[in-house]
Amino acid sequence: MRKRLFFIPLLIFLLMFSAILSACGKEKTANSSGQKVLRIGYQKNCPLVILKERGTLEKALKKYGYKVKWIQFQAGPELLEALNAGSIDFGRTGDSPPIFAQASGSSLVYVAAGISKYKGSGILVKKNSGINKLSDLKGKKIGFAKGSSSHFLLIKALEKAGLSINDIKPAYLQPGDARAAFEKGAIDAWVVWDPYTADAQRLPNTKLLVNGAGLTSDRDFFVASSSFAHAHSDILKIVLNEVQQSSDWANHHHKETADMLSPLLGIDKQSLMIALNRRTYGVQKISNNIVKEQQDIANTFYKLKIIPKKVTIKNNIYNIYKGNGKDDRK
Repeated sequence: MRKRLFFIPLLIFLLMFSAILSACGKEKTANSSGQKVLRIGYQKNCPLVILKERGTLEKALKKYGYKVKWIQFQAGPELLEALNAGSIDFGRTGDSPPIFAQASGSSLVYVAAGISKYKGSGILVKKNSGINKLSDLKGKKIGFAKGSSSHFLLIKALEKAGLSINDIKPAYLQPGDARAAFEKGAIDAWVVWDPYTADAQRLPNTKLLVNGAGLTSDRDFFVASSSFAHAHSDILKIVLNEVQQSSDWANHHHKETADMLSPLLGIDKQSLMIALNRRTYGVQKISNNIVKEQQDIANTFYKLKIIPKKVTIKNNIYNIYKGNGKDDRK
């Protein structure tokens, strides 16, 4: 009898504890699905900043029960690490970081591309440096961000001059450090992208040796986690439509865009106007030509042993516009 009296309260306790655990699990599931939060990774210098500042995406997704959480990253590789870890659902990066992510086994998917911005990417030198053509870069110390779009641009520029990366002295520097080194004369040339290019062009005794014309397309890519893309392609379409709308606004409102970006980037409005005047924001469907461009970068990096294994770009393409007929988002 005593054993029974002891067992009954214990059984009740166990049943209650099990119910609490079950309720907690249900509550967690309900919260996850009920909140429907879209987590977007962005960098200060990217088209998503314009979308974020305008606040239109929040309005567009509100009626679908979604909230938007913006998470800032310093660079593309960090953003893609977060995407692979499941910390964000969607983001934008340059052309090179996704290749490194794929080489590391990431299941990211490319969902759309940006418009080529080669005019704002280039090689900067001092006017009195004696560097007047690409072949003059031989033996020079050149600053650039390793594994970035500027890395690929430099490789192609050297190839055009009959040189290789072994013919120069590489200095792996992020834009901020490279700018300081360039001004001090610690490097002979600097390979970078806008708006840093535009800002540096305004320095005394500085010239743009070449831009990316004929060397690289240098475009943005909008990426998502594979699971989110397959489960929520309808939401991604809305997001990309809002990116296009904010891009159209920026393309027609350069002054207002410069006013918006200047305090965020710490770059003066005059430099931003130069960058804006030679760039067109927009969203494109990932065509076969764009896949080919990206594959060329991947093949180049593998050939030079910058990435550890071959990467097949088409394996990570998720075409959310499939079946939309002639709508190529151009």
